[in-house]
Amino acid sequence: MSKPYLWVPTLYFAEGLPYVAVMTISLILYKQLGLSNAEITFYTSWLYLPWVIKPLWSPFVDVVKTKRWWILTMEVLIGAAFGGVAFTIPTSFWLQGSLFFFWVMAFSSATHDIAADGFYMLGLNAHQQTFYVGIRSTFYRLATIFGQGVLVMIAGNLQVLYRGAISYSWSLMFYLVTGIFLALWLWHCMSLPRPSEDKRRSDASVGSVMRGSWDTLVSFFQKPQWLAGILFMLFYRMPEGLLAKVSSLFLVDSASTGGLGLSPQEYGLVQGTVGVIGLTIGGILGGILASRDGLKRWLWPMVLSITLPDAVYVYLSYALPSGLFVVNVCVFFEQFGYGFGFTAYMLYLIYYSRGGFKTAHYAFCTAFMALSMMIPGLFAGALQEMVGYRHFFIIVMASCAVTFIVTAFLKIDPDFGKKEK
Repeated sequence: MSKPYLWVPTLYFAEGLPYVAVMTISLILYKQLGLSNAEITFYTSWLYLPWVIKPLWSPFVDVVKTKRWWILTMEVLIGAAFGGVAFTIPTSFWLQGSLFFFWVMAFSSATHDIAADGFYMLGLNAHQQTFYVGIRSTFYRLATIFGQGVLVMIAGNLQVLYRGAISYSWSLMFYLVTGIFLALWLWHCMSLPRPSEDKRRSDASVGSVMRGSWDTLVSFFQKPQWLAGILFMLFYRMPEGLLAKVSSLFLVDSASTGGLGLSPQEYGLVQGTVGVIGLTIGGILGGILASRDGLKRWLWPMVLSITLPDAVYVYLSYALPSGLFVVNVCVFFEQFGYGFGFTAYMLYLIYYSRGGFKTAHYAFCTAFMALSMMIPGLFAGALQEMVGYRHFFIIVMASCAVTFIVTAFLKIDPDFGKKEK
């Protein structure tokens, strides 16, 4: 008999941890190892690619093996990738080696996402799916806090303990995560149920899956307002795509180069704890208001919310406050605004995906979501090095005009998102 409380929390903790390692922890790691901002943002933005192309291979997960098999296999690969990063950091080929294993981690994590989300629907009945949706989101958030908060703090404390041995400290931290992840794999080997519906589709061939995927892709571009919708998906978050990676680097960069000079421990508190709490509260509030009044009613307040708080980084870059309290308040405000404003984006993805092929179309929407962060991130660091932090954050604020423009072309049913009476 399935006992969801034994595996749902840990499954989504395991889903969130490699993502935050690839997208956030890698930034701080490479910054401390001496890479330039341009190199860091360029290399790490390419790591979005597995999530961009995820819809192209997600249909094959059903054809090849069971979802339970995919989950367990990917967790072994993710654990091995963590170990590979830990092993290569102290070596002379640390950049090539760590990037290779981050790539392995990214592709394995994206595949784990596909299998875990499908397994969630097979392993639980309709009532359980509704009951545990908040729990799975909570543990995904906890993985984020643990990753960019606790783990970065541990790396910083190890540097103090080992008198500034940066490579060695990060290596030890990643070995710790390797052990944690392999423990999660062992736990899931025992706790994951074996639903009767979880079986490979023997009735489908690779050719039929490819033809079906093509038909689904064509129908995605035949929806009403498809051009306005895709432009919205690509450009609504463009300011955040520019800001996300550079803001983390700004927090830890030295004062001599215009940064705030936070230690890894301080960064873990600011971005990994306070920032994530602000993001979560903003997202919850956005969901409550949109479900009460509909997406259309709150669309423009959410647009303002996701754009205007970016101004806190303009303030921080000019004021360069030495007190951690001010930095915490600013990051909380910016992340709260992002969480509230991001609700509109996620609800629009659901709105656009309505109709036939709902699940597949939503997967294509999330691919555009990943692409919207990948493209600005590729050149964000180079732009920052060219103009400096202060002017870069002003450019981010100016790019918010694009968010307003693409939103203005949307036509949304006023009743969408409201609770049905």
